[in-house]
Amino acid sequence: MKLSLKSFLFILLFLCAGFASVAQKPTITKIIKFKPPVVKTFLGIKTNGDSATMEEASQMIGLPLKIMDDKKNVYTIDSYQFLYKRKGVIQDDETGRIRTIFTTVSYLFNTTPLPKVWIDNLKGGFQTDEELYFFDIVVKDKLDRKFFAPNLKILIR
Repeated sequence: MKLSLKSFLFILLFLCAGFASVAQKPTITKIIKFKPPVVKTFLGIKTNGDSATMEEASQMIGLPLKIMDDKKNVYTIDSYQFLYKRKGVIQDDETGRIRTIFTTVSYLFNTTPLPKVWIDNLKGGFQTDEELYFFDIVVKDKLDRKFFAPNLKILIR
């Protein structure tokens, strides 16, 4: 009799716990829709699609990336990727012809301007037809909401 009473109490406790968990209603929180502000990306005074001379590029590479709206509010940069399209030449072993090639160097950054080692490696070595490309730029507003800013591509002429 003791064994069946223990079993009965165990089953009763199990059923009560099950009913209690079913009786709880899930809480639903409404998420306020966030419409990101219209912003522009700047490196110095340059914006997307601009070109720069080799001298201008050498000066700009050490400047911070800035994200601003039309009211001149500056947004904090959370992260971004930077890609440098580097121009080089190779000689074809069979034909002896010299060809122009492009290689890319890219990395994800969390601070602006670029780290000193990147600035030092790039500064003064720019050539025509190379590109500076800032993309996947994630910024935060004053309420810590994150959104993407427009990409910035600068062609060196």
